Amino acid sequence: MSDTSDGLLPQNDLHRRIIHLDMDAFYASVEMRDDPSLKNKALIIGQDPRQNHGHGVVATANYVARKYGVHSAMPAIKAVRLIPAEKLVFKMPDFEKYHEVSTQIHQLMHDLTDLVQSIALDEAYLDVTQNKLDSTSAVQLAIDLQTRIRRELGLNCSFGVSYNKFLAKMGSEYSKPMGRTVILPSEAKDFLARQPIAAFHGIGPKTQEKLHKMGVYTGKDLREIHVRDLIKTFNRMGYLMAEHAHGIDLSRVVPDDERNRKSISIERTYEPCVYAEQAALTNLRNYASSLADKLKERNFYATTIVLKTRNNSFVTVTKRQKLSKATNDGTQIYEVARDLFGQISSSFLNDGIRLLGVTATDFSEANFSDVDLDLFSD
Repeated sequence: MSDTSDGLLPQNDLHRRIIHLDMDAFYASVEMRDDPSLKNKALIIGQDPRQNHGHGVVATANYVARKYGVHSAMPAIKAVRLIPAEKLVFKMPDFEKYHEVSTQIHQLMHDLTDLVQSIALDEAYLDVTQNKLDSTSAVQLAIDLQTRIRRELGLNCSFGVSYNKFLAKMGSEYSKPMGRTVILPSEAKDFLARQPIAAFHGIGPKTQEKLHKMGVYTGKDLREIHVRDLIKTFNRMGYLMAEHAHGIDLSRVVPDDERNRKSISIERTYEPCVYAEQAALTNLRNYASSLADKLKERNFYATTIVLKTRNNSFVTVTKRQKLSKATNDGTQIYEVARDLFGQISSSFLNDGIRLLGVTATDFSEANFSDVDLDLFSD
């Protein structure tokens, strides 16, 4: 196969040891642990639409419910149609309890390393290249952590281990539940070549459609597209896809205390709730503009945009997008927030949006690498 990178991609970094830990059906698993009678039921965390005029969204579902085709962010009324009534159980989320359990999980993570980057209550990256136990085996550290969570907290999790965050996350999602996936540098390209495009983190349904029209269905197909063509079609996202197709991700694990010092959030609670898409998008555009102004005041560029949404059933969903290049441009921030909102808008607007917010985080100070250069002009 010919080289499709033309030397435009950075040199890979293979020395790091990264774990991505992902709890299995976290909210539902906590409820089943505390009430074993739920284990053989199709348990959905969210408001029962039969008691709420058909409204409600699935926050998460256990694996019994998932066998019927139920998934997170699905309208709850659809889950009612998919699952036999005698099997189906709805339970309202108890976020105070989930936060408490998440804190316990993170304490176990910090026994290994303080380089822990939380993505959600149930998901985190750990950089164990150097660790508190002086272990040379990231795999053994991950197995021991998985075992401790099971033994001490009664919960299952899956993990991926590799030399960067992108591959570690792909590994944790590859084999669930209670999965263990290790992707070595020598195996990464072959592993990626076999994966469907939908398994690549950050490639959503709309991008998948465009890639399918280009004849791209797998990681192998993606790697065979020249990086210049990906950039021409998808701009900065195309460059990021090219990096991932070649097993490259140089982003570091940013500890939570550092990330918490470097974030700007704008959010608002609505009363009455917002049901109109255009109203929600107008608010997002205003938030993005305000965030951009605050970033420019501090001479900061954000590399991650986070969307936070809460519906009328008090189900909260956060979506985040890592940018291929840092930005403090309000239009770019809005476009990312709009795309993230599009992933959940139909189900959340149906139930009514109670809270909407945007966060800019993972900051870097402005430098020459943030200046746009037209590398491909004639």
